[in-house]
Amino acid sequence: MDVKDLLKLVEKPNDKDANLIHRAFEFSRKAHQNQKRKSGEPYFNHCFETALKLAEWRLDGSTIAAGLLHDVIEDAGISFEKLKKEFGEEVAFLVEGVTKLGHLKYRSRQEQQAENLRKMLLAISKDLRVILIKLADRLHNMKTLKFLAPIKQKRIALETSDIYAPLAYRLGMANLAGELEDLAFPFLYPLEYKWILEHVKDRYEERQKYLRKVEETLVNTLKEHNIFPLKIDSRAKRYSSLYKKLLRNDMNLEQVYDLIALRIVVKTVEECYAVLGIIHQLWPPLPGRIKDYIALPKPNGYRSLHTTVFCLDNKPTEFQIRTLEMHEEAENGIAAYWAYAQAKETKEYQKEKAIFADKKELAWINQLKEWQKEALGSKEFLQSLKIDFFKDRIFAITPEGEVVDLPAGATPIDFAYAIHSEIGDQCIGAKVNSKIVPLDYQLQSGDLIEILIQKSKRPSASWLEIVKTSQAKRKIKAGLRKISDKKSANQTEFKIIAVDRVGLLKDVSAVISRAHINIVKVDVPPSRNFPILKIRAAVNDKEKIEKLILKLKKVEGVKEINYKLVV
Repeated sequence: MDVKDLLKLVEKPNDKDANLIHRAFEFSRKAHQNQKRKSGEPYFNHCFETALKLAEWRLDGSTIAAGLLHDVIEDAGISFEKLKKEFGEEVAFLVEGVTKLGHLKYRSRQEQQAENLRKMLLAISKDLRVILIKLADRLHNMKTLKFLAPIKQKRIALETSDIYAPLAYRLGMANLAGELEDLAFPFLYPLEYKWILEHVKDRYEERQKYLRKVEETLVNTLKEHNIFPLKIDSRAKRYSSLYKKLLRNDMNLEQVYDLIALRIVVKTVEECYAVLGIIHQLWPPLPGRIKDYIALPKPNGYRSLHTTVFCLDNKPTEFQIRTLEMHEEAENGIAAYWAYAQAKETKEYQKEKAIFADKKELAWINQLKEWQKEALGSKEFLQSLKIDFFKDRIFAITPEGEVVDLPAGATPIDFAYAIHSEIGDQCIGAKVNSKIVPLDYQLQSGDLIEILIQKSKRPSASWLEIVKTSQAKRKIKAGLRKISDKKSANQTEFKIIAVDRVGLLKDVSAVISRAHINIVKVDVPPSRNFPILKIRAAVNDKEKIEKLILKLKKVEGVKEINYKLVV
C-alpha cells in the first residue's frame, strides 16, 4: 500500500497533482494511525481503497486527495479550517461535502422518502465529485460489511440498494450500481441468495465452457471480414439482477437467456453494426430481442447493441456490441466523462478526441438536462458538472432520519407543519443541528431539525408573514379560525348519560341553577339503554364548566358527562 500505487493510475499527473496526492496520503495516514476498523485492519486502509477506486475512475488529483482525506473531519477530529489551510479550498470543500452525506441515515422503504434522499444527496453535494467520492467510499464499506453487527448490516445494505445503487445507475455507472446491488443482496435476502448459489453456480461454469466455443467460431468469422475486435469477454449476469429476472419468469432459469452474455468491443460504430450483421448471418436472432441503444441510448447515457440469437446447439445466447468509448461510459458513467473533461486541454485531446468528445459531451449534457426536468421541472442548465438545479429546494432531516422536501427559504414552522398539523400548531421553538434558532430562521439542505412543542400552544397570526409553504399557511389559518371560534363561543352544550329514573331532569336542572348558570335549551334524544340529556347553558368559562361537571356527577344515576363550546 503505497502512494505510488495511486499515482500509477493517474494519467500523466503533473507535479502539482502528484505533490497534492502525496501530502494527502501522509496526512491521512497520520490522522488515522491509531484507529482500527471493525475488521481489525488499520482504518487508513479504507481511505486508501476509496482513493484507489477514484484513481481507477481516472478522476482529478483534488478528488483523489479528497478520497484519502474523506474521513479526517468525521473520524479524526480535523477541522475544516485546518484542512483548507493544508490542502486548499477545493479539497476541503469536497471532504466537507462527503462528511455531510455521512450524517444521513435511511430507515424507510417508502419510495418518496428514497427519492427525497437521492435528491438531497445531490443538493447538498453541489459538485458531482462529492457523490463520486461517496460512492467509492460506500463500495469499500460494502465489501467489509460482514464485520458489522447484523442490525447495521441490514440498514447499510438497505440504504445501498435503495439509494446509492440507483444513484450510481442514474450517473451512468451501471457496473458500479450492479456491484453495489450484488454486495447488498446477501444481507437483504439471505435465503434467496443461498438458493441462487445452489442453483446457478454449475450453470455458470457450463455456460462459460459453451461461450468459449462460441467465441472461437465468432473470431474466425470476423477475421474473414477483416474485423479484429479490441476484446471479447463474457459477462455473467449479477446475482441480484438474476434474482429479479427469475421472479418475473416464475423462477425458471431456462427463460433467462442472458445468464452469461458475450461482450464484443470494436473500434468504430460502423464495426458495431457490421458485427451485428455477421452474428445474424451465423445464427438466427430471436424475434423482439434486438435492441439498438446506440441509435436510442438509455436515459442514463448507456449505448450498445444487444441481440439474442439461436446459437451453437440452438441455445439462445446474448451478445453485446460496443466501441471502447461506449464500454468506458458503460463501466464508469459520469466518472468517464469527468476524466474526458480533464483531458480537454491536452494536445492529445485536440488531435485524437475532438470529434468523439463533442458527441460525448452532448450526450451527457442531454442526459443531465433530462434528469433535471424529471427531478423538479426546472429550466435551469447544469453547468460544469456543478449541481445547481436544486437551488430552489432544500432537504431537511427529522430526528428519525426522514428527509423533508421544502422550498428554499423555508422556516422551522414550515418544517413542523410538513410533519403534522398538531406539531405545527404547538410549535414554540426549534433546534437546528442541536442549536436553538428563531422561528424565522431559514433552513439549509442537510439541517437536522428538532421541533420544540407545548401542548396548550396555538398558532400565531404573525407566522403567516414568515412561512414559505402554502401548506403551512393553510394550516395556520385553520388553527386561527379554531381560536376565533372558541373566543366567540358563549354557550356550552352538556351531554349527560344517566340511568333512567323519575326526577332526573329536575335534579340536574337544580344543580345548574344553583351554580347561577342559565339553561338555554334542553333536549332528550331517544336511547334504548340510558336516557341522554342535552342541555345548553349560558357559560363559556372553563373553570366554571369543570366545577359544574363535578357537581353534576354527584347527581344520582349520572354515568358520564361530555361538553363542547357552541356559539
